[in-house]
Amino acid sequence: MLIDTHAHVNFHAFLDDAKEVLQRALDSGVWVINVGSQIDTSSQCVELANQFPSGVYAVVGLHPEHTHSQVVDEEETHFQTREEVFDYEIYKKLARDPKVVGIGECGLDYYRMPEGVDPKLIKQKQKDAFRAQVKLAKELNKVLVIHSRPEKGNNELFDDLLEILDESKTAEHLLLAEGESRPKGGEGVGANLRFEVHSFTGSLEYLQKFLDRGGYVSFNGIITFDKTGNMEKLVRMTPLDKIILETDCPFLTPPPNRGKRNEPSFVRFVAEKVAQIKNLTADEIAEATTQNAKNLFKI
Repeated sequence: MLIDTHAHVNFHAFLDDAKEVLQRALDSGVWVINVGSQIDTSSQCVELANQFPSGVYAVVGLHPEHTHSQVVDEEETHFQTREEVFDYEIYKKLARDPKVVGIGECGLDYYRMPEGVDPKLIKQKQKDAFRAQVKLAKELNKVLVIHSRPEKGNNELFDDLLEILDESKTAEHLLLAEGESRPKGGEGVGANLRFEVHSFTGSLEYLQKFLDRGGYVSFNGIITFDKTGNMEKLVRMTPLDKIILETDCPFLTPPPNRGKRNEPSFVRFVAEKVAQIKNLTADEIAEATTQNAKNLFKI
């Protein structure tokens, strides 16, 4: 068994066959966590999850790209983002569905900035939305699913993410110091923050900083075609009990299906690559990462 902890079968690429793709994954022994990027795709995640009695879950939230309008044009995708302001109460209501296991994907994305707009304003919008989603994850005791894409050659983004995570921890300590007890599993602002860094591609230094704060790290098809050697170093450095797997489908398709639409059942190729790097069997990786995902997401 494997768990694809970050899929987008709720996206337009699966408009005609989303249920078939999810059933194919389940039939191959793969559970799926679908992740939203704004309110409509988040709602679709919840709707899809509730069409299956087990094995399909949802994460709801606002992607940093959608905090402002811009054209995204990359190798695997081309679209115009629709600007959205994070509505705490609407997402809170959606996140209370029993099939919702996390908040996100949220975080920061400094890789591209819209032309003609002050980058400081864009970054502040992203930070505000991220802080709100950190708060929601803590209040509802859900996993925070973090997106982190830095500007090339600049680590400002990672420093900003870590600062916001540390603010959250400081706020928790202050509340507990004033006599508020931490919930044991229900709702409450004093809940301990559980988080994972999705599709991490940063440095070993920043990987360690996230690990030191208790984070899990999610690897996907990038590790199967990265030519820099950095991804292999990241996999080697990450303790096995902190690794979870994902596809980020329909993007980042691993060989032997490179060039085709990615889907959750292809997560096995990521598991096989992790096994190769860690000098373990694919079964050992499947067992460990599945248990990690179950522990993190409480499924």
